[in-house]
Amino acid sequence: MSEKNERVLIVGAGPVGLVAAASLAEAGIPVTIIERSDELPQDLRASTFHPPTLDMLDRFGISEQLVARGLVCPHWQFRDRSEGIVAHFDLGLLSGETNHPYRLQCEQWKLTEALRSRLDASDCVEMIYGAIGTSLTQDADEVTLTTERSDGSTELLKGRYLIACDGAHSRMRKSLDIEFEGLTIPEIFLSMSTEFDFGKAIPDLAPIAYLTDPDEWAVLLRTPSLWRVLLPTDPGMTEEEIKDPALMERRLQKLCHQDGTYDVVHATAYRVHQRVAKEYVKGRAFLAGDAAHLNNPLGGMGMNGGIHDAVNLVEKLIPVWRGEAEPSSLDRYERQRRQVCIDTVQEQSMRNRKMMAENDPEARARYHDELRAIVADPARHKDFLMRSSMLQSLKDLEEVA
Repeated sequence: MSEKNERVLIVGAGPVGLVAAASLAEAGIPVTIIERSDELPQDLRASTFHPPTLDMLDRFGISEQLVARGLVCPHWQFRDRSEGIVAHFDLGLLSGETNHPYRLQCEQWKLTEALRSRLDASDCVEMIYGAIGTSLTQDADEVTLTTERSDGSTELLKGRYLIACDGAHSRMRKSLDIEFEGLTIPEIFLSMSTEFDFGKAIPDLAPIAYLTDPDEWAVLLRTPSLWRVLLPTDPGMTEEEIKDPALMERRLQKLCHQDGTYDVVHATAYRVHQRVAKEYVKGRAFLAGDAAHLNNPLGGMGMNGGIHDAVNLVEKLIPVWRGEAEPSSLDRYERQRRQVCIDTVQEQSMRNRKMMAENDPEARARYHDELRAIVADPARHKDFLMRSSMLQSLKDLEEVA
């Protein structure tokens, strides 16, 4: 294999791909990143960073930057749209388990920006913008990636390994012929961002609040500059109908009445999937992030889980690269991260959705009583936070051979 091929190819320069690249570069392993856009999209995607994710980013000195540009949230709530607070969770109970006993609300592009800046200064990293990975082949020694430029030209890139971080519609996953098992959630999710301060209008509202309701649940998330509202929507409606300004105004007024009109800065409607790739490892190629798993956003586990994938994979890839471990040890990445995804991330995000949308009065009362009992018991309160903050899932990895 030529020296030029002595590298890891990473398809996708979102948070997951860039964390993998930064970790490899830190170990002196050459990386080539292929990214469709040369512009950094400053859109309103994932915004919640859980404690262990911030712990992982500490190694790059980036968590401190994100905290400075974000909003520290030491508390979050389950609420009922009619009754108010059901359970108020205190992340301070996680002190001693993490360096960051809080959730951080900070737009994901700020992480991407910080990582790109770091990688631009690295001699180990090559960034190829304006290109997509379309397909790959591999043999016992290397992976060959076919890339396509915006002008239609193609180029073959070779590397020892490839990490696919190219999102929900991953071409790499399809090229590897890996099944993406799961389902599509019936309702469409509508996300609206507004400058209206819900914190001043709703008594004792935490910056992160999940509102249960038999007719229309809701999520309220405060970011450094805006409040984000998430509502379920009839899948029979068109996007134009869903985002009709008059309808969005009525829905927001129903959620929280104000005398004036809402200024919706940004709105997006999207379908949500619960899917897990049947394989995370295939030869010398690996899936991570949305290419490997999708889940609904209730709990903020998507981006966080993807970053955990990247860190777990690289921890195993580095000793294999150096000849200190057998290539077969990389199979443990799949066993660990896929099991966590199914047992923790998927299960919890689906449970959150079911609880928030429950319309049977007795079942709703049981859910609420259970949450109140959890918060009232310090041991159960902490255990719940360990799981919802994704700390326990990392501890559980130690039991997966």
